[in-house]
Amino acid sequence: MSANARETLIDVTQDLLWERGYAATSPRAILDRAGVGQGSMYHHFSGKEALAVAAFERSASATFATAAAVLNGPGSAVERIGGYLRLQREVLRGCPIGRMAADTDVLESAALQTLLADTFDRIRDLLVEVLADGVERGELRPGTVPGELADTVLAVVQGGYVLARAAGDPAPFERATRGALALLEA
Repeated sequence: MSANARETLIDVTQDLLWERGYAATSPRAILDRAGVGQGSMYHHFSGKEALAVAAFERSASATFATAAAVLNGPGSAVERIGGYLRLQREVLRGCPIGRMAADTDVLESAALQTLLADTFDRIRDLLVEVLADGVERGELRPGTVPGELADTVLAVVQGGYVLARAAGDPAPFERATRGALALLEA
């Protein structure tokens, strides 16, 4: 069994999890889209959950790396948070991480739920670090609580995805992120 089949299975599962969620992604759908046999899947993974963990880890790593590139970049705290809010996203597909939080089967899987929580925690930690730096440098109002503001930024992004998907239009996401940035700049 080739390593290429393993990578294909992970890639296909990433796409299907983003499109359908965990509960609606069957092993048959994965195998059909990947064009590999059942033996190949079970050679590389103990089952659907193990494959989903590998795919979700890859999605989580990519999401974190994108956020980290902006948040650890140059500029003031407001500029870096603004960069994060304005990141190019496939808004109508939803967040590849946040979509998993709506899936009951994910929340019932200790491995998947842990990945979900850890990914948001890692992004939140970056946001807190940037915001604390902004408070320390006087870029944000005194008394700003970085942890609360980080949760707000995450909620705006995730809520923006939901609003945009519900409307079938990216405009609600764009309005939400512009509004959050306006509050930060005030």
